[in-house]
Amino acid sequence: MRILLAEDDAVLCGVMRKSLEGAGHRVDAVGSLAHTRSLWREQPFDVVVLDINLIDGSGITALLEARARGDHTPVLVLTARNRTEERIAGLNAGADDYLGKPFDLAEVEARLRALVRRASGGGDRVQLGGLMLDRQARRFLLRGEAIDMPAREFEVLWELMTPPGRVVAKRALSDKLSALDEALGDNALEVFVSRLRKRLVGGGVVIRTLRGLGYAIEAEA
Repeated sequence: MRILLAEDDAVLCGVMRKSLEGAGHRVDAVGSLAHTRSLWREQPFDVVVLDINLIDGSGITALLEARARGDHTPVLVLTARNRTEERIAGLNAGADDYLGKPFDLAEVEARLRALVRRASGGGDRVQLGGLMLDRQARRFLLRGEAIDMPAREFEVLWELMTPPGRVVAKRALSDKLSALDEALGDNALEVFVSRLRKRLVGGGVVIRTLRGLGYAIEAEA
């Protein structure tokens, strides 16, 4: 998953980022409302972790703006544990879930997975031909055998498989795989796709290039 983490407590933000990246996710961390609003408009994310009380304003502002422009990215808001009004405000603004501070880091990751599963309309497992994505275990199986692959190839395949069959634009893939200070060009993306095609030979699936549109993974005829 690519996660936008908006938290102005530098220590907490660092701990959360380390935990989420250790679980295999890509995390873009920001500490202000201004940076949250800007990055959320410019980049696609699978899920947003949003502290309501940011240093220069309320995270609710960014959430309301996102929903107003039709952005339905799942959002987990972080609130003070005893502030019921914060939880209500977050949910009324369009948040999908909330978590009171302090919290368990494992619970954060579990809730984010659940939100992304719910948003994609799928369960823990997605099957296409001989390829299966096990979201809970964060692994791919080909003909029943686990596939080992570098992180970026994994993220490309994850995106193509959620759900399979849809066309994923090259720009969307590049944005999701690019860090804030590291742009991923089309040539690099094509290399990852080429490697994935080789890994999937004999699996009953194929990654198709749709000129001018992007990529789609489909079952072989």
